[in-house]
Amino acid sequence: MAVSKESIISALERIQLPDGRSLVAHDMVRALTVEGDRVRFVIEAPDADVARAMGPIRDAAEKLVADLPGVSQASVALTAHGPAAKPAAPPSLKIGGHPKPQEGPTKPSGVQRIIAIGSGKGGVGKSTVSSNLAVALAKQGRKVGLLDADIYGPSQPRMMGVNKRPASPDGKTIIPLQSHGVTLMSIGFMMEEGKAVVWRGPMLMGALQQMLGQVEWGELDVLLVDLPPGTGDVQLTLCTKSELTGAIVVSTPQDVALIDARKALDMFATLKTPVLGMIENMSTFVCPDCGSEHQIFGRGGVIAEAENIGVPLLGALPIDLETRLAADGGTPVAAGEGPMADAFAQIARGLIDGGMA
Repeated sequence: MAVSKESIISALERIQLPDGRSLVAHDMVRALTVEGDRVRFVIEAPDADVARAMGPIRDAAEKLVADLPGVSQASVALTAHGPAAKPAAPPSLKIGGHPKPQEGPTKPSGVQRIIAIGSGKGGVGKSTVSSNLAVALAKQGRKVGLLDADIYGPSQPRMMGVNKRPASPDGKTIIPLQSHGVTLMSIGFMMEEGKAVVWRGPMLMGALQQMLGQVEWGELDVLLVDLPPGTGDVQLTLCTKSELTGAIVVSTPQDVALIDARKALDMFATLKTPVLGMIENMSTFVCPDCGSEHQIFGRGGVIAEAENIGVPLLGALPIDLETRLAADGGTPVAAGEGPMADAFAQIARGLIDGGMA
């Protein structure tokens, strides 16, 4: 018994697509040929994306036709009418470049206060203080943002335990990340890990302007800015182009650190940025074996300096192994419980009670 094209089409009307209509109703059957007991035809999908999902449909159609009386072999090809639509490329988001002119100091919409956390030199624990203070403030119900403005040495991605590229719906707006209850942005999110940032001053200034102005910070009680060490372009840009509430200076008690801390204090005074207080870090070391206390970096240097210039001493923090391990592990010690968490909580309470955060 010879098979006819009409009987094949009639059989294919029983092959339904997900919308309930058949292959024939969708006009997808093409190039149907019958040569004796051999049948060949093509199923043509509207595009390649649909074709990729129609493998089971092709197999079912081939089996159905092969089982018809008078058919010894059926061959069905699956193709697409046109190329698959290319997925839209994500908007190109670039950080860095010359800063755009602005009339005067500005503040991101929705941000109530901006506090810079600086130091005269590196290695005094400024970034550790910044991350823990941000978490401590968030634990006390404040809406907190943390901007890692240390362009050359961003450490907040590691300390806050998050490192992925922020989204951008339009190539301009930057959607910040969230970690431990803190809204977070860092140049480290935009760079390949281990890749050095080799920029001149204008690029730094442009990057800082972008991270302040293009990031959707949302409603924040306070935005903490973790500054790089020293008194360079980033500090100058932040103090002159942003409506800063004030600055906190972190230092160890060591004389060498205090020499540079005084330069940072002088810079803030020159730029008319109020110094809200000082934090003495690495003030003491308590031996875990015998419990004795040691002043490795000297005694009371920051306390005396704060008294000398008439600013509050916001807190004195000891050298602590748990704090270092927590930072390396991506969960600031302030996020947990214990003496160090309590110490950062006390500093946070002082800022809140003083109306600074």
